[in-house]
Amino acid sequence: MFMQGQMSIQQKAMMFIGRPVGISLRNGQGVSGVICTVQGGEVYIMQYMYASQFATFHYSFNDINDILPYPAC
Repeated sequence: MFMQGQMSIQQKAMMFIGRPVGISLRNGQGVSGVICTVQGGEVYIMQYMYASQFATFHYSFNDINDILPYPAC
């Protein structure tokens, strides 16, 4: 098992591309979705909106407190 606590936000984001994650933001909010890509100091994540709609949002590494993969069921 890897040690998530010692990894940087950038390392975690790259490792979890294509996987569902929870992201805790420094402002106290949280978001969840699938990481699509990491570029330009930002994480791009596909989030569910409503009905059958999804949207891609991007968050700066500076705004992210932590990234955690979804646990197994």
